[in-house]
Amino acid sequence: MKDFSWKYFSMTGDVDAYLLYKEVNTQDGDEAEPEEEGALDAADWVQ
Repeated sequence: MKDFSWKYFSMTGDVDAYLLYKEVNTQDGDEAEPEEEGALDAADWVQ
């Protein structure tokens, strides 16, 4: 369920899918989100 909700959120941007993903992560005790290849972190935005 966790993988499906993240995949659906990443494809559609649906907020409800993200909230479901966070809820499932909290129940599993796993807080890490999958990172996309080439994703920018906060340090990349600061100039």
